[in-house]
Amino acid sequence: MKALVALILLVQLPIHRAVPAAPPAPLGCDDPESEAAAEVAVSYINGHSHHGYKFALNRIENIRVLPQGLNNDIIFLELDLLETTCHILSPTPLANCTVRSIVQHAVEGDCDVKLQKLDGKLSVLASKCHSHADSSEDVLQLCPSCPLLASLNNTEVLAAVTAALNDHNSKTADAYLRLLEIGRANIQHHPVHTVYVEFAVAATNCSAEEAKDNVEACQLLPDDKSNFGFCKATMVMSPSQDLRADCQLYGHQPGVTYSQPGQDTSAGLLPSVVQGFTNHNLRLSHNNPVASESSSSEFPTSMLSAKAVAKRAVAEVAQHDKVPRPVSFVLPPPPPPCPGKIRHFKI
Repeated sequence: MKALVALILLVQLPIHRAVPAAPPAPLGCDDPESEAAAEVAVSYINGHSHHGYKFALNRIENIRVLPQGLNNDIIFLELDLLETTCHILSPTPLANCTVRSIVQHAVEGDCDVKLQKLDGKLSVLASKCHSHADSSEDVLQLCPSCPLLASLNNTEVLAAVTAALNDHNSKTADAYLRLLEIGRANIQHHPVHTVYVEFAVAATNCSAEEAKDNVEACQLLPDDKSNFGFCKATMVMSPSQDLRADCQLYGHQPGVTYSQPGQDTSAGLLPSVVQGFTNHNLRLSHNNPVASESSSSEFPTSMLSAKAVAKRAVAEVAQHDKVPRPVSFVLPPPPPPCPGKIRHFKI
């Protein structure tokens, strides 16, 4: 009898089934975790760029996370960057670098970055970028008289750089400087024809005085003694000629090197730049196709992107608003998780 009662009670017990945990909500582009990943990505991009300037984060366009296991995620980022005034060889921290404004003819960078977050530590696996200057029309619309970017191999630009470097070397009692690369050049035609140039330099094993006797013998210092620097110059071409140049050396920076694959140091130009480009393209340093989500075999196409989730959420809120309900205080729909906020300006 007792066994029968026990059986009846056992049958009446509720059956508990394991309920699968709901998938985590997609990360928003302005979430702290997304911004932390973007900070690591930008630091990697600047640390592995071989030419040109440091870039600052302007906007996180998209983020997608693919769990790989316990405390192991693959993260895909799409970033919008803006060029700063700091050359890649500059020791100035990125936080202290100024983003060039639109009227200074801004340069934008678009990057895809693949990261891994393992046991809470972020590391970059691959990066793919390209950068381009804003249109001249955008600049002139805000400032009709502002100088525009010129090709790095423009004859007036080359003349200004040569004159500025010769002027510095003729006046200094310190090391003779050689040109590494022309970083940027602007030309203004009215009201005064003026050329503005910026270029990276390096100290040699000769003094400026010694270089007068045999400049060909002057070689760049070895990596363990290297001393890089940066020059800015303004050369007025007409109606009268004038030259102002300023060069500053950074001092030796352990671990900082400069890559010169097949570079013509007499002009300070990479072969790809000689064709008439106005800026150093990030693609020269970051061109790994697996950095892009669309090129990665790890991410199943069935997974929804943050943008798709956002659109669906907004649509559901809109549909819900059509249902009659008592008048009450209604919270506005949540902002879409991506793209994120613009930190500087949009090109």
